[in-house]
Amino acid sequence: MSSEQLNNVTSLFSQDGLAYKREAPHRLEKLKTLDSVGIKPRVFVNRSLRLDKIKFYGFDMDYTLAVYKSPEYECLAFDAVVKRMVDIGYPEELLKFEYDPSFAVRGLWFDRTHGNLLKVDPYGNILVCVRGFHFMSAAEISELYPNKFIQAQPNDDRIFVLNTLFNLPETYLVACLIDYLTNAPGHVMEKTGVRIGDVFMSYMGIHNDVRAAVDWVHMKGSMKQETVDNMDKYVVKEPKIPMLLHRMREAGAKVFLVTNSDYWYTEKVMTYLFDFPHGPTNDAPWRPWKSYFDAIIVDARKPLFFGEGTPLRKVDCETGKLALGSYIGQMQPNTVYCGGNSELLSEIMGAKGKDVLYVGDHIFGDILKSKKSHGWRTFLVVPELAQELHVWTDKQDLFSRLQNFDKLLADVYRELDSRHKEIPDISSLQKAIKQVTHEMDMSYGMMGSLFRSGSRQTYFASQVIRFADLYATSFINLMHYPFSYFFRAPHVLMPHESTVSHSTRFEPESPMATRARAWSVDPDTPGTRGPVSQSATIACVDGLKIRPMLPRQITHTHDEDDDSEESLQSEEDSMTSTSVDATQIAEK
Repeated sequence: MSSEQLNNVTSLFSQDGLAYKREAPHRLEKLKTLDSVGIKPRVFVNRSLRLDKIKFYGFDMDYTLAVYKSPEYECLAFDAVVKRMVDIGYPEELLKFEYDPSFAVRGLWFDRTHGNLLKVDPYGNILVCVRGFHFMSAAEISELYPNKFIQAQPNDDRIFVLNTLFNLPETYLVACLIDYLTNAPGHVMEKTGVRIGDVFMSYMGIHNDVRAAVDWVHMKGSMKQETVDNMDKYVVKEPKIPMLLHRMREAGAKVFLVTNSDYWYTEKVMTYLFDFPHGPTNDAPWRPWKSYFDAIIVDARKPLFFGEGTPLRKVDCETGKLALGSYIGQMQPNTVYCGGNSELLSEIMGAKGKDVLYVGDHIFGDILKSKKSHGWRTFLVVPELAQELHVWTDKQDLFSRLQNFDKLLADVYRELDSRHKEIPDISSLQKAIKQVTHEMDMSYGMMGSLFRSGSRQTYFASQVIRFADLYATSFINLMHYPFSYFFRAPHVLMPHESTVSHSTRFEPESPMATRARAWSVDPDTPGTRGPVSQSATIACVDGLKIRPMLPRQITHTHDEDDDSEESLQSEEDSMTSTSVDATQIAEK
């Protein structure tokens, strides 16, 4: 859209003297630390992992090693992007917008066709739908999305997933702009945008402008310089970082850094993070930050880094200039490299798949791609967990009330079966459940929890479960575990397991429910079928193998780390033993 057209839109707003300033009435109070609410720093486990098998620890920098203060950093980014939008021709009234940290949450989908922010479950069912600042009702959602369902199609640019912490200011700005336009005097709502006079602004075009402004601010604007000039204001300085990295290397592992930030910015931020009067311990001499890493890569361009990547080049740490040609030698200490790809890095460092634990905050660029491309073990940093756990513990009365409602609902139907024709009135109970669930959702913020909506998991939660082996508020939580620790995943129970007590005796009442797999050849009557017996040893008759042998050794994979050398040897011994037994029986 041209500047002249944007000015036309501005004039339409100015004629009525519209002062479009949204206050932030729902600003979140300063969160309590986890320690203050009795929650010790923990690492949560999706797939079992033994730290003594990890030989390489990889780290992202932004929002992983360098944690940006919230909401200060988001406010800085939001204001910078708004200013850029005004510079390219958008109305100056946008400068009145204020960032509200309680609105946006990671993992939302933006429907670029209809201009809606969507919170969806793992299957595309819509949990929350917001256009501008208007939270749509179920009826309004159904008009746009049949069955309240949407699916992101491959190679389709309709859906933009707002996965990162860097996306939070962008998410809120998109909502601000759309709400601004849909409240313009004389506006006409159309299916894919808003018409104001002779100007049509599509939701896709608005999002393209916002995306371009965000990229400009991060790559060409003054935001990085503003951050560097005010490190104390925007960056968390964690004194335990040098100590933890030092301990990792003392335990025999190698440590590497892979960041998308350029060398100039990486040097400034990392120098600040390691700027202490001592080294990894209070009595150790100070060391430069590069000495804590065995390999350092900047300008990695993730997720491209986990695919074809770019040429690996050496960086002159004095000038920041790149050396000519592609680097193919060994990684040198206190040296910085640019670009490359994960396959080349693994080859140079001698890393193999599950030898690597990569720590990052980006569910797609760090976690999903590293796992799917090379099978690296993954550790997702989720700073929002502090708020999630705070609500989980502080609002336990709401969760208890929901459990009580579930019991009351079960009691209503307890004595009813298919003979009964009357329909019990549960409307008041349903209303109470919805009210308490809404109160619980609002305890997290306007969009609710990062991981759920009521009892339903979000798309973001499903990605965490699927691709993050470990996750925590910070990787610093690893300080509280020995490097021999076995992170064992909890059992994932299905409803028939989580809702049925072990003490309950299950007796099928219908012959249709008697299917079982506990059948084999009756050892007393070869050729007939009967109950299996673990003492049954007949596997061959006249040299013919008539049934498989019951495995005598552990052969089934129970944990992620079961493919150890010990397990493999156990499997080999089991196979050899079974083969010998079968041969002896056949000879008899």
